[in-house]
Amino acid sequence: MNKNVQWISFLGLANRARKVISGEELVIKAIRNGKAKLVLLAEDASTNTAKKVKDKSSYYEIPLRTVTDRSVLGSAIGKDARVVVAVTDIGFANKLMLLLD
Repeated sequence: MNKNVQWISFLGLANRARKVISGEELVIKAIRNGKAKLVLLAEDASTNTAKKVKDKSSYYEIPLRTVTDRSVLGSAIGKDARVVVAVTDIGFANKLMLLLD
């Protein structure tokens, strides 16, 4: 299984364990209150959204990774296209960072 497929199925697993938050507003909130352990941002996010999410993540020192596109990110968690998701469990977050780096 290649790395690309691995992180996608692992994110799906984290989602089934209810450790994933999706949607810009909810993710920003999770970053602010320290719940987000890792933020995944789609490469095709709007400039405005990308800037907001990157600024918040760096200010609150939450690791951020960029992934292919919104449809991949959405389908990984069984939803429609998602521009940004946050992983709220440190174990899942660390494993995802290993798979993505």
